[in-house]
Order: sequence, then C-alpha cells, then structure tokens
Amino acid sequence: MSVIDELLRANEAYAAQFTKGSLPLPPGRKVAVVACMDARLDPARALGLEEGDAHVIRNAGGRVVEALRSLAISQALLGTDAVIIVHHTDCGMLTFTDEGIRRQLRQTLAADADHVAFLPFSDMDASIRDDIAVYRSSPLVRKDIPVRGFIYDVRTGRLREVEASRA
Repeated sequence: MSVIDELLRANEAYAAQFTKGSLPLPPGRKVAVVACMDARLDPARALGLEEGDAHVIRNAGGRVVEALRSLAISQALLGTDAVIIVHHTDCGMLTFTDEGIRRQLRQTLAADADHVAFLPFSDMDASIRDDIAVYRSSPLVRKDIPVRGFIYDVRTGRLREVEASRA
C-alpha cells in the first residue's frame, strides 16, 4: 500500500466522523496565516486554530511574495483583517542558495530554472522583516490591518515575535 492509499484510508475514517460541513466560507477569526510548509510546523495547532477559523497559506519558507495573491483574495473577498507570518528555526531555506538549487535542477532534471527565485535566506529575523516589507509595499493588500511576524521554534513549540522596521 502506498502512502497515498494510507492517506485515503485515513480520510475515510475522518469523513465518517465529520461534523463541520456547515461552516461559513469566510474565516471566523478573520485572520490569514502565512507559514512555512515544513512538516514540523502545524500552524493550526501552534496557534490554537480550528477548522473555519483562519486562512492558512503555506509555501517553502513561508514567503509572503508567494502568498500575495491568496492574501488579496482573503482580504478583499473573504474579510480577513489580520495577517500573521510564521517562519521557523532549523528551516531548510537556510541550507541552500538560488544558484545551488538551480544547478541541482539542471543536473537532475535537465530543467532550466534560471528565471526562478527560490527565496532562500540566511537570517531568520531578517527574513520576517523582509516579508513584512514585501507585504507593506504590495498594492494588492490592505495597509490598515495588523501584520506581525514570528519565528516558531521547532524544538519548543514557542513563537517569538520579530519586530518589523518601519520603512
């Protein structure tokens, strides 16, 4: 049995007990969370969220530039009025460079990825400040709502806020 088959079996058990089919479309707590896709980070659990509470937007590194489209939709059409950005310790984005991954993709897949920005970083706090700055400079998202950034510690489960610079 493949891992996908195992997941489908788990879904059958989940669906058999499912009782939240009448939740409204807009998130109940009116918050959007942008977080890394790392399997050690479960944003809902870490933030005490339930189904229907928040939009959780995940990508490699939890980078805001890749979440702007979703944030715009979340705010303009579904009423979110707060954004939390969550990066984490021991992130894989700290382990490579754009050129290194481009070279690997050329060698393993014969893929030309020279036009892709993979957005690695070398400083966790700076990555949060950069993402808040990207958010603030985008014409697609609201500027009148709270936007705060945090580093999640994968060893303790605690969040540490990163103060954003006002540029």
